[in-house]
Amino acid sequence: MITLCMDTSHTWLALGLIKDNQVISKVQEPCWKKQSEEIFPLLTKMMDDVKLQPEDIDAVVISKGPGSYTGVRIAMTIAKVFCAMREVPLYTIGTLQLYAGVENCRVVTDARGKRVYTCTYDNGKATGTLEAVEIVDLQIAPEEKVIGDGALVGRDNSWPDIIDNFLVLKNEWKKEENVHLVVPEYLKSRESYLVKKA
Repeated sequence: MITLCMDTSHTWLALGLIKDNQVISKVQEPCWKKQSEEIFPLLTKMMDDVKLQPEDIDAVVISKGPGSYTGVRIAMTIAKVFCAMREVPLYTIGTLQLYAGVENCRVVTDARGKRVYTCTYDNGKATGTLEAVEIVDLQIAPEEKVIGDGALVGRDNSWPDIIDNFLVLKNEWKKEENVHLVVPEYLKSRESYLVKKA
């Protein structure tokens, strides 16, 4: 079984192919606001490198957010169209859960407007509440490992191998029964995108 993995929800363009329980090809590049331009050339090259055709793909798994408003939709739109046309299953996983993998950690990603998306995880499961919070209000214990945009909270930036995390979290994938009803996960309302006035 060949599964295509895609994450375009944040800074990265991450693409991978899993055959049964092994990653056979992957790419992970910083591609902020360029995912839509780069995804098809990189996807084509990755498929060519392992001599696969689109009809060889048996399933697709994507991250569903939270993340960039446009970014999340890039992989999601491609996946929805492909899965509907090919009649193959679509699976989703939360972006922060994907980045955490099986680490005992806090994931922090930029939510813009001096806010971050954050949640704590351990062994693939959330141990806290997934939320969008003001950076100044976020309390992080000194011993907490931070994954993601650490520089926003006074730590080093630290990113996982996203495709490897897709594989290790295979049991956490959610099968979507109707691909047409799959929507991104967002944590803030339209109004929260507006700049606050003094």
